[in-house]
Amino acid sequence: MRYRLAEDAKPQLTLLLIATAITIALWFIPYADYLVYPIRLFVTFIHEGSHVLAALLTGGSVHSLTIGADGSGEVYSVPSGWLGALLTSSAGYLGSTAFGVLLLVLIRKQVSPKKVLFGSAAFIALMTILFGILAPIFNIFSLQVGFFNIAFTVIAGAVLTAGLFALGKYASLKVASFSVAFLAVQCLLNALTDLKTLFYINSPIGGMDMANDATNMANATGIPSFAWVVIWIGISILMISIGLRVYAVTKKSNNDELPFED
Repeated sequence: MRYRLAEDAKPQLTLLLIATAITIALWFIPYADYLVYPIRLFVTFIHEGSHVLAALLTGGSVHSLTIGADGSGEVYSVPSGWLGALLTSSAGYLGSTAFGVLLLVLIRKQVSPKKVLFGSAAFIALMTILFGILAPIFNIFSLQVGFFNIAFTVIAGAVLTAGLFALGKYASLKVASFSVAFLAVQCLLNALTDLKTLFYINSPIGGMDMANDATNMANATGIPSFAWVVIWIGISILMISIGLRVYAVTKKSNNDELPFED
């Protein structure tokens, strides 16, 4: 089966390429991290929110979700059984990738970018209220996070929710479309760069003794954490390739003529 670039996807692909180019350019601009700091926190919310959803969907419980000022995050949960623990630990990095792919599909399906921004705002708000505020209160006697982390999570969640809602309500359609494309690119590239960092942390040579999702998987299965990172990278690349194909190309029959083909 051959594939070609869909004609109606060309404007969307241009938008995505611009968002990607800007994202990559920011990597080489001094202090640009401050410009994309809110996006970094947004991606962390998606990562930690994916842990929360996996824990709940597998019958577990969540005690808290916190976001750190350095862009890190933590979810304290009690999984339901061995499988629940595996899915919950795997959900963070794969969830960020899946969210980015979902945004690509929604753009391709011409879902209103304003609705996507409203939906993203609602997700951040729910994670903040239910698991950044209420869950720590209900589990205060077993809480393993400090007040500062909780306070920062609430502030970051409120600012991100307000920002996404404002974009959805007041931005023009072009600005809203670019914002969704930029969020998609940020989710995908941040997920890959975070996996690269995790790759080095858990490398058999020169790795560091740091608790992370991969070490949780190693403790639960006996399979080295490095192997889990490689598996997650492979799954992420597969998801991204499928998402890009859905986003930009359409199937072409083998009987159809291709341009410049005899």
